[in-house]
Amino acid sequence: MSTTQPTKNTVKTVWHTCISSAAWRWFQKAIILIIFSLVVNHLAASDNFLDSGSYRFPIVGFLFTIILSTFVGIIAHLNFKLYKKKHFSKKLEIAAIARFMASTLGYITIIYIPADIITEIVSGGQIKFYYVLIGLLITLLICFVLIGLLYAQDLYNLYKLSIRDAEITIDSGAKMMKLTYENIACFYSENKIVYTVQNDGTTINTDFTLNELEEKINDQLFFRANRQIIIHKDTVDLIEKIENGKLRIRLKAFIKNDTIAEINISRYKRKAFMDWFQ
Repeated sequence: MSTTQPTKNTVKTVWHTCISSAAWRWFQKAIILIIFSLVVNHLAASDNFLDSGSYRFPIVGFLFTIILSTFVGIIAHLNFKLYKKKHFSKKLEIAAIARFMASTLGYITIIYIPADIITEIVSGGQIKFYYVLIGLLITLLICFVLIGLLYAQDLYNLYKLSIRDAEITIDSGAKMMKLTYENIACFYSENKIVYTVQNDGTTINTDFTLNELEEKINDQLFFRANRQIIIHKDTVDLIEKIENGKLRIRLKAFIKNDTIAEINISRYKRKAFMDWFQ
Protein backbone atom coordinates (compact mmCIF):
# COMPACT_ATOMS: atom_id res chain seq x y z
CA MET A 1 0.00 0.00 0.00
CA SER A 2 2.83 2.34 0.82
CA THR A 3 4.29 2.04 -2.67
CA THR A 4 0.97 2.35 -4.50
CA GLN A 5 -0.21 5.61 -2.96
CA PRO A 6 2.74 7.81 -4.03
CA THR A 7 2.34 6.48 -7.55
CA LYS A 8 -1.32 7.48 -7.61
CA ASN A 9 -0.49 10.89 -6.16
CA THR A 10 2.19 11.38 -8.79
CA VAL A 11 -0.24 10.50 -11.57
CA LYS A 12 -2.81 12.92 -10.15
CA THR A 13 -0.21 15.68 -9.89
CA VAL A 14 0.91 15.20 -13.50
CA TRP A 15 -2.71 15.07 -14.67
CA HIS A 16 -3.63 18.30 -12.86
CA THR A 17 -0.49 19.97 -14.21
CA CYS A 18 -1.41 18.98 -17.78
CA ILE A 19 -4.96 20.28 -17.33
CA SER A 20 -3.69 23.54 -15.85
CA SER A 21 -1.20 23.95 -18.67
CA ALA A 22 -3.84 23.30 -21.33
CA ALA A 23 -6.29 25.69 -19.64
CA TRP A 24 -3.62 28.39 -19.49
CA ARG A 25 -2.84 27.97 -23.20
CA TRP A 26 -6.52 28.32 -24.11
CA PHE A 27 -6.80 31.36 -21.84
CA GLN A 28 -3.84 32.95 -23.63
CA LYS A 29 -5.45 32.30 -27.02
CA ALA A 30 -8.73 33.82 -25.81
CA ILE A 31 -6.89 36.97 -24.68
CA ILE A 32 -5.16 37.16 -28.08
CA LEU A 33 -8.53 36.88 -29.85
CA ILE A 34 -10.03 39.66 -27.75
CA ILE A 35 -7.08 42.04 -28.16
CA PHE A 36 -6.85 41.24 -31.88
CA SER A 37 -10.57 41.98 -32.35
CA LEU A 38 -10.26 45.26 -30.46
CA VAL A 39 -7.29 46.42 -32.54
CA VAL A 40 -8.82 45.42 -35.88
CA ASN A 41 -12.12 47.19 -35.17
CA HIS A 42 -10.47 50.33 -33.85
CA LEU A 43 -8.32 50.55 -36.99
CA ALA A 44 -11.20 49.78 -39.35
CA ALA A 45 -12.70 53.29 -39.37
CA SER A 46 -11.59 56.76 -38.34
CA ASP A 47 -14.63 57.14 -36.06
CA ASN A 48 -13.27 54.29 -34.00
CA PHE A 49 -9.98 56.02 -33.22
CA LEU A 50 -9.69 56.79 -29.53
CA ASP A 51 -8.77 60.43 -30.16
CA SER A 52 -11.75 60.98 -32.44
CA GLY A 53 -14.37 63.47 -31.23
CA SER A 54 -17.14 61.13 -32.37
CA TYR A 55 -15.60 58.00 -30.85
CA ARG A 56 -17.92 55.17 -29.95
CA PHE A 57 -17.05 51.62 -29.07
CA PRO A 58 -17.62 49.37 -32.14
CA ILE A 59 -19.63 46.77 -30.22
CA VAL A 60 -21.24 45.14 -33.29
CA GLY A 61 -17.99 44.90 -35.22
CA PHE A 62 -16.17 43.68 -32.11
CA LEU A 63 -18.63 40.83 -31.49
CA PHE A 64 -18.70 39.93 -35.19
CA THR A 65 -14.89 39.81 -35.29
CA ILE A 66 -14.81 37.64 -32.16
CA ILE A 67 -17.14 35.13 -33.81
CA LEU A 68 -15.17 35.08 -37.07
CA SER A 69 -11.85 34.88 -35.23
CA THR A 70 -13.13 31.96 -33.18
CA PHE A 71 -14.20 30.20 -36.38
CA VAL A 72 -10.76 30.81 -37.92
CA GLY A 73 -9.18 29.63 -34.68
CA ILE A 74 -11.11 26.33 -34.85
CA ILE A 75 -9.95 25.71 -38.43
CA ALA A 76 -6.35 26.54 -37.49
CA HIS A 77 -6.55 24.35 -34.37
CA LEU A 78 -7.75 21.29 -36.29
CA ASN A 79 -5.11 21.79 -38.98
CA PHE A 80 -2.39 22.38 -36.37
CA LYS A 81 -3.27 19.09 -34.64
CA LEU A 82 -2.93 17.31 -37.99
CA TYR A 83 0.42 18.94 -38.78
CA LYS A 84 1.69 18.40 -35.24
CA LYS A 85 1.03 14.68 -35.55
CA LYS A 86 2.28 14.19 -39.11
CA HIS A 87 4.93 16.86 -39.69
CA PHE A 88 5.94 18.69 -36.52
CA SER A 89 6.46 15.68 -34.24
CA LYS A 90 9.90 14.75 -35.60
CA LYS A 91 11.28 18.15 -36.56
CA LEU A 92 10.13 21.69 -37.22
CA GLU A 93 11.08 23.24 -40.55
CA ILE A 94 10.19 26.52 -42.22
CA ALA A 95 8.76 24.61 -45.17
CA ALA A 96 6.41 22.63 -42.91
CA ILE A 97 5.27 25.80 -41.14
CA ALA A 98 4.66 27.46 -44.51
CA ARG A 99 2.58 24.46 -45.66
CA PHE A 100 0.58 24.61 -42.42
CA MET A 101 -0.13 28.31 -42.93
CA ALA A 102 -0.93 27.93 -46.63
CA SER A 103 -3.26 24.98 -46.09
CA THR A 104 -5.07 26.76 -43.24
CA LEU A 105 -5.59 29.85 -45.40
CA GLY A 106 -6.68 27.53 -48.22
CA TYR A 107 -9.45 26.06 -46.04
CA ILE A 108 -10.54 29.58 -45.10
CA THR A 109 -10.64 30.53 -48.79
CA ILE A 110 -12.79 27.51 -49.64
CA ILE A 111 -15.30 28.60 -47.00
CA TYR A 112 -15.06 32.35 -47.59
CA ILE A 113 -15.89 32.52 -51.32
CA PRO A 114 -19.22 30.63 -51.31
CA ALA A 115 -20.18 32.25 -47.98
CA ASP A 116 -19.59 35.75 -49.41
CA ILE A 117 -21.53 34.96 -52.59
CA ILE A 118 -24.46 33.49 -50.64
CA THR A 119 -24.50 36.53 -48.35
CA GLU A 120 -24.72 38.87 -51.35
CA ILE A 121 -27.54 36.83 -52.88
CA VAL A 122 -29.54 36.72 -49.64
CA SER A 123 -29.08 40.46 -49.04
CA GLY A 124 -30.13 41.22 -52.62
CA GLY A 125 -26.83 42.78 -53.55
CA GLN A 126 -25.00 42.44 -56.83
CA ILE A 127 -22.12 39.97 -56.96
CA LYS A 128 -18.91 41.65 -58.11
CA PHE A 129 -16.03 39.24 -58.21
CA TYR A 130 -13.53 42.09 -57.99
CA TYR A 131 -14.86 43.00 -54.53
CA VAL A 132 -15.04 39.33 -53.60
CA LEU A 133 -11.36 39.00 -54.45
CA ILE A 134 -10.37 42.17 -52.58
CA GLY A 135 -12.37 41.06 -49.55
CA LEU A 136 -10.74 37.64 -49.70
CA LEU A 137 -7.23 39.07 -49.83
CA ILE A 138 -7.90 41.38 -46.89
CA THR A 139 -9.46 38.52 -44.92
CA LEU A 140 -6.51 36.22 -45.63
CA LEU A 141 -4.04 38.90 -44.56
CA ILE A 142 -5.89 39.42 -41.27
CA CYS A 143 -6.18 35.65 -40.75
CA PHE A 144 -2.46 35.24 -41.44
CA VAL A 145 -1.63 37.70 -38.67
CA LEU A 146 -4.15 36.11 -36.30
CA ILE A 147 -2.90 32.55 -36.87
CA GLY A 148 0.67 33.72 -36.42
CA LEU A 149 -0.22 35.29 -33.07
CA LEU A 150 -2.19 32.24 -31.93
CA TYR A 151 0.47 29.65 -32.73
CA ALA A 152 3.80 31.45 -32.39
CA GLN A 153 4.28 30.15 -28.83
CA ASP A 154 3.19 26.61 -29.76
CA LEU A 155 5.61 26.48 -32.67
CA TYR A 156 8.42 27.85 -30.53
CA ASN A 157 7.74 25.21 -27.86
CA LEU A 158 7.75 22.47 -30.49
CA TYR A 159 11.01 23.80 -31.88
CA LYS A 160 12.66 23.71 -28.44
CA LEU A 161 11.30 20.25 -27.82
CA SER A 162 12.47 18.87 -31.17
CA ILE A 163 15.95 20.38 -30.88
CA ARG A 164 17.06 20.16 -27.26
CA ASP A 165 14.53 18.88 -24.80
CA ALA A 166 13.21 15.88 -26.72
CA GLU A 167 13.74 12.44 -25.28
CA ILE A 168 14.08 9.02 -26.83
CA THR A 169 13.31 5.81 -24.99
CA ILE A 170 16.15 3.31 -25.32
CA ASP A 171 15.34 -0.39 -24.97
CA SER A 172 18.34 -2.29 -23.65
CA GLY A 173 17.47 -5.90 -22.97
CA ALA A 174 15.06 -5.95 -20.03
CA LYS A 175 15.74 -2.28 -19.23
CA MET A 176 14.25 0.92 -20.62
CA MET A 177 15.67 4.39 -20.14
CA LYS A 178 15.03 7.87 -21.45
CA LEU A 179 17.85 9.96 -22.92
CA THR A 180 17.59 13.56 -24.04
CA TYR A 181 18.94 14.44 -27.48
CA GLU A 182 21.50 16.81 -26.06
CA ASN A 183 23.05 13.99 -23.99
CA ILE A 184 23.48 11.66 -26.97
CA ALA A 185 26.77 11.80 -28.90
CA CYS A 186 26.08 9.14 -31.51
CA PHE A 187 24.56 5.77 -32.34
CA TYR A 188 26.74 3.16 -33.97
CA SER A 189 26.47 -0.46 -35.06
CA GLU A 190 29.07 -3.12 -34.31
CA ASN A 191 28.69 -6.88 -34.66
CA LYS A 192 24.98 -6.39 -35.45
CA ILE A 193 24.37 -4.57 -32.15
CA VAL A 194 23.50 -0.87 -32.04
CA TYR A 195 25.05 1.19 -29.25
CA THR A 196 24.28 4.63 -27.88
CA VAL A 197 27.21 6.78 -26.76
CA GLN A 198 26.44 9.54 -24.27
CA ASN A 199 28.38 12.76 -23.83
CA ASP A 200 30.11 11.40 -20.74
CA GLY A 201 31.47 8.48 -22.78
CA THR A 202 29.01 5.92 -21.40
CA THR A 203 28.01 3.29 -23.97
CA ILE A 204 24.62 1.54 -23.87
CA ASN A 205 23.58 -1.31 -26.12
CA THR A 206 20.08 -0.99 -27.60
CA ASP A 207 17.46 -3.19 -29.24
CA PHE A 208 17.06 -0.78 -32.18
CA THR A 209 18.50 -0.92 -35.65
CA LEU A 210 20.08 2.21 -37.10
CA ASN A 211 17.26 2.37 -39.66
CA GLU A 212 14.68 2.43 -36.86
CA LEU A 213 16.59 5.14 -35.01
CA GLU A 214 16.93 7.20 -38.16
CA GLU A 215 13.14 7.25 -38.47
CA LYS A 216 12.66 8.30 -34.84
CA ILE A 217 15.24 10.99 -34.18
CA ASN A 218 15.40 14.63 -35.24
CA ASP A 219 17.51 14.95 -38.38
CA GLN A 220 18.29 18.59 -37.69
CA LEU A 221 20.55 17.31 -34.90
CA PHE A 222 21.51 13.84 -36.15
CA PHE A 223 23.06 12.70 -39.43
CA ARG A 224 23.40 9.19 -40.83
CA ALA A 225 27.05 9.36 -41.87
CA ASN A 226 27.18 5.81 -43.22
CA ARG A 227 25.69 2.38 -42.62
CA GLN A 228 27.53 2.12 -39.30
CA ILE A 229 26.92 5.39 -37.45
CA ILE A 230 24.52 8.27 -36.78
CA ILE A 231 26.24 11.31 -35.28
CA HIS A 232 25.03 14.30 -33.28
CA LYS A 233 26.00 17.70 -34.67
CA ASP A 234 27.72 18.78 -31.44
CA THR A 235 29.92 15.65 -31.49
CA VAL A 236 31.77 16.75 -34.64
CA ASP A 237 35.22 18.08 -33.70
CA LEU A 238 37.00 18.47 -37.04
CA ILE A 239 36.13 18.26 -40.75
CA GLU A 240 38.86 17.58 -43.31
CA LYS A 241 38.72 17.42 -47.09
CA ILE A 242 40.38 14.29 -48.43
CA GLU A 243 40.80 12.59 -51.79
CA ASN A 244 38.03 12.03 -54.36
CA GLY A 245 35.79 14.71 -52.87
CA LYS A 246 35.37 12.88 -49.58
CA LEU A 247 35.35 14.32 -46.08
CA ARG A 248 36.97 12.95 -42.95
CA ILE A 249 35.08 13.68 -39.74
CA ARG A 250 36.83 13.48 -36.41
CA LEU A 251 34.58 13.16 -33.38
CA LYS A 252 35.27 14.61 -29.97
CA ALA A 253 37.74 13.01 -27.61
CA PHE A 254 35.22 11.22 -25.38
CA ILE A 255 34.48 8.82 -28.28
CA LYS A 256 36.92 6.06 -27.28
CA ASN A 257 36.03 3.56 -30.00
CA ASP A 258 38.74 3.92 -32.68
CA THR A 259 36.51 2.48 -35.40
CA ILE A 260 34.09 5.41 -35.15
CA ALA A 261 36.38 8.17 -33.82
CA GLU A 262 37.09 9.11 -37.43
CA ILE A 263 34.47 8.76 -40.15
CA ASN A 264 34.72 9.19 -43.90
CA ILE A 265 31.83 10.92 -45.67
CA SER A 266 31.49 9.80 -49.29
CA ARG A 267 31.45 12.38 -52.06
CA TYR A 268 27.81 11.43 -52.68
CA LYS A 269 26.88 12.44 -49.13
CA ARG A 270 29.25 15.39 -48.87
CA LYS A 271 26.76 18.07 -49.92
CA ALA A 272 23.99 16.65 -47.70
CA PHE A 273 26.38 16.56 -44.76
CA MET A 274 27.61 20.13 -45.25
CA ASP A 275 24.05 21.44 -45.68
CA TRP A 276 23.11 19.69 -42.44
CA PHE A 277 26.18 20.80 -40.50
CA GLN A 278 26.06 24.41 -41.61
